[in-house]
Amino acid sequence: MYISDKWQDYELLDAGGGNKLERWGDVVLLRPDPQAIWPMGEGAAERADAVYIRSATGGGHWEFKKKLPESWRVRYGELSFIVRPTGFKHTGLFPEQAVNWDWMGEIARGAGRRLRVLNLFAYTGGATAALAASGAEVVHVDAARGMVAWAKDNLAASGLSEKPARFIVDDAMKFALREERRGRTYDGILMDPPSYGRGPTGEMWKIEDDLYALVAACARLLCGDARFFLINSYTTGLAPSVLRDILEVALKGRGGRAEADEVGLPISRDGLVLPCGASGRWVGGAGRCGV
Repeated sequence: MYISDKWQDYELLDAGGGNKLERWGDVVLLRPDPQAIWPMGEGAAERADAVYIRSATGGGHWEFKKKLPESWRVRYGELSFIVRPTGFKHTGLFPEQAVNWDWMGEIARGAGRRLRVLNLFAYTGGATAALAASGAEVVHVDAARGMVAWAKDNLAASGLSEKPARFIVDDAMKFALREERRGRTYDGILMDPPSYGRGPTGEMWKIEDDLYALVAACARLLCGDARFFLINSYTTGLAPSVLRDILEVALKGRGGRAEADEVGLPISRDGLVLPCGASGRWVGGAGRCGV
């Protein structure tokens, strides 16, 4: 399992009963998590400063036990991110992805040249900031204008505004196909696609139907000396081996190595690990696997 265990401003305090108890800086949040089906520690949930309550008809809302700032910052190494409780239970950051930030960052720093990296479904830019800090040039693409604005703020919060990063509001497949027509290539590509979604002009996305076609299109964007390709799968239920096999098929003939595993966060109580989806990784011949 790929495990992120280097956080200081984030801690998974406990999990169970369909929820997870997390410390984000000085703020403790209780949020739903369908993987945590064992019991939570007695009295643990009472430590929360805010609780996300699911609605029986879908969605939900936050119940605040004390007044919280509208947003605040958490740090990961030299990076700083703006987080806030959103109306759809998230905070704007997936802390388990730090293990992939470190993996890509190591490849970028060891490349001997500046890598050009394409980040699709890039959300609020955790990976974009990590790659920029590692010396890469990043093209950040997301269909949600608000998320792209948040990503720009995160880059600024880390003091990386002057780094070479382009922020684009677009549909992932349409952008990839346009880049192919333009003859533009990349040294690394990462994507974090949702199970379902819509592009900025209503394009429909369903991961079972559309993922392979997107990966195949992106494979054509890799330069001859490409270093990595990363696929994250957070809520889709796809097995890690599916992601590995997609990479094997789409990148056949390029050499390198594909691997995949679950991604998880260590739980402070009892030394358990909470599963947080899966990642498929491909590394070109000039790169390395492992963090």
